[in-house]
Amino acid sequence: MLASHKINFGKPYNYKNQKGFLERPLNCSMIIDTHAQIWVREVVEKLPREMVREYERVFGKKFDYGLDEMLQDMDECNVDKAVVVAVDAQTTFNYYIPNEIVADVVEKSDGRLIGFAGIDPHKGVIALKEIEKAVDMGFKGLKFMPHLHMLNPNDEKMYPIYEKALEHDLILLFHSGTQFHKGTKIKYCKPIYFDDVAVDFPELKIIIAHFGYPWYEEALAVVRRNENVYFNIAGWSPKYIPEVVIKQMNSLLQDKVLFGTDYPLMNYRRIIEELKALNLKEETYEKLFYKNAGEIGIV
Repeated sequence: MLASHKINFGKPYNYKNQKGFLERPLNCSMIIDTHAQIWVREVVEKLPREMVREYERVFGKKFDYGLDEMLQDMDECNVDKAVVVAVDAQTTFNYYIPNEIVADVVEKSDGRLIGFAGIDPHKGVIALKEIEKAVDMGFKGLKFMPHLHMLNPNDEKMYPIYEKALEHDLILLFHSGTQFHKGTKIKYCKPIYFDDVAVDFPELKIIIAHFGYPWYEEALAVVRRNENVYFNIAGWSPKYIPEVVIKQMNSLLQDKVLFGTDYPLMNYRRIIEELKALNLKEETYEKLFYKNAGEIGIV
């Protein structure tokens, strides 16, 4: 681990001695958040200011919190574990959440957090070496932002990365659909591109984040036809998720949907309470909150 990125986040929150305040849906035995952010001050200070301001405007909040605050929020809503992501888009937008910072936070979380590394595909051989380092640091997956990389997921530049990820059994989490990074283009985030990747790498585990809105029917079709592709509902208030997405996650695709929040963009209490209000099938809640995360290898 690089000493230059070592950060003092203080002592981990003592969650074992705390009592959960929000009841789990239908007494699910676990809740796994497959998509959260680590936007502590040290991270926010490294991001392009205009992009941070745009997110603060859209979501109506300042992003500056500590590990203890995140773990306390998880405890109060009975969230057992959460995936936190690094991002590397240095060569295009100088957008960078270092793997080392995320690894430090994961290490201090007492097993509560799971790291996904950020890899910049424009770095070529260096990117492949970064994957090897990420494996050594204990990361379970990789996070990609096509609009920040300015590459479609099926671009040939991505394929050596997929081969390396497959070699180490890493899970790939992709942003898809709309986003609010100022100066970027949404055209790179269409879910249809994942079909090529899933077909060319049938053993590669892929998560389409945010169900690809506004192309959610396209995303659902890609998930339905490819055994190795899943989707999450991160970043959405459940009461606003399109009806067709709710229907399919409660039926045809109940084995493919993953709970995610994009915390702190969305808070745990609101998301879980709104999901409970949907009155989904008991088996859907179990698969959504933890069983599918186990199937794909997150836990």
